[in-house]
Amino acid sequence: MEQPNKKKVKAPLTIEQKIKRRNFISFGAFFALGGGAVAGWKWLLDAPEETAGITGGARAPLRRALNKTELFFRNFFSNNHTVKTYPKERAAKTVRVNSLIGIEDDEDFNEKNWKLEVKTGVLQSLHIGIEEIKALPKTEIVFDFKCVEGWDQIQHWGGVKLSDFLSHFKLETLAEKNYMGLKTPNGEYYVGLERDSVLHPQTILAYEMNGQPITINHGAPLRLIIPVKYGIKNLKRIGVMSFSNSRPRDYWAEQGYDYYSGL
Repeated sequence: MEQPNKKKVKAPLTIEQKIKRRNFISFGAFFALGGGAVAGWKWLLDAPEETAGITGGARAPLRRALNKTELFFRNFFSNNHTVKTYPKERAAKTVRVNSLIGIEDDEDFNEKNWKLEVKTGVLQSLHIGIEEIKALPKTEIVFDFKCVEGWDQIQHWGGVKLSDFLSHFKLETLAEKNYMGLKTPNGEYYVGLERDSVLHPQTILAYEMNGQPITINHGAPLRLIIPVKYGIKNLKRIGVMSFSNSRPRDYWAEQGYDYYSGL
């Protein structure tokens, strides 16, 4: 009578065999992921560029991803999301200049003649002087200013909350629109901001830096300080303010950067 076949019991792997197997799996995974990354990068480089408009310069798939990311963070965003603040003594005594685009070649600019133009209609505008703005309740903030170039610095700014400014000059209805546009007096630099960031409690129209009037290189007499955004959105020397339900032009978004540019 035949005996039933007995299953052969495999001998346990030696330590050397286990190491070889792990190395094989690790190298295999590395090359597979590396190959996938190279193929993905090549696919992105070969993809067509987006149609230039309010945004431009990025590959179409990348722009779609950036737009999806913006929607995610805008849905997540709330006025309870505030940046960390610091005591005044932590602020830098020498404040770094992040960019002079829009103000460096404006040789005709005269600070004494400056007025903020707020467009309230197709052919209607308010013109507001700096002393009118300084007469409003002052807000100060000390926060970590972040630049897309990779540096950051704790800075101390003073001015009026943008939401208070809008309320005082009875611009609440206009501020309910989806976007605000800001540009320098010469129109060479411009940004677009979504309503939630405009009305954020830490967003200010700043006229002081370290308790002193803002210097020319930092955007005198009035600049935007919006701590929930990178420095490229903190426009210097505001000349014109406008409101719309569609995205206004944005200098760096036209170069291919993220329109939202939030932290």
